[in-house]
Amino acid sequence: MAAGFVNRHHSQLGDGSTGIDEYRERLPGFLDMFDGLAYEVESLIADGGSVMAAYRMTGTHEGHAIDIHGVMAVGVIDEQIASRTDYWDSLTFLAQTNQA
Repeated sequence: MAAGFVNRHHSQLGDGSTGIDEYRERLPGFLDMFDGLAYEVESLIADGGSVMAAYRMTGTHEGHAIDIHGVMAVGVIDEQIASRTDYWDSLTFLAQTNQA
């Protein structure tokens, strides 16, 4: 990751961060919320320093199976990830975990 790495979420439940250290500090907490978390890339588009990946995220959250589609945009500068922007439907997550 690039020194000025920015992690963005365009979802009501998402919470972005700035900097490599903050991202690395928060990532384990996110991963610990899920059992069997997996991302399947459904399509991938790369154009210069931009990569767009449509994905399907599956796993279990507090005993509830989740199956959510989203898109992740990754910005690359000098062969390092400079930004990550995630677009997903938080209402789908809430419905699948009986919180809606």
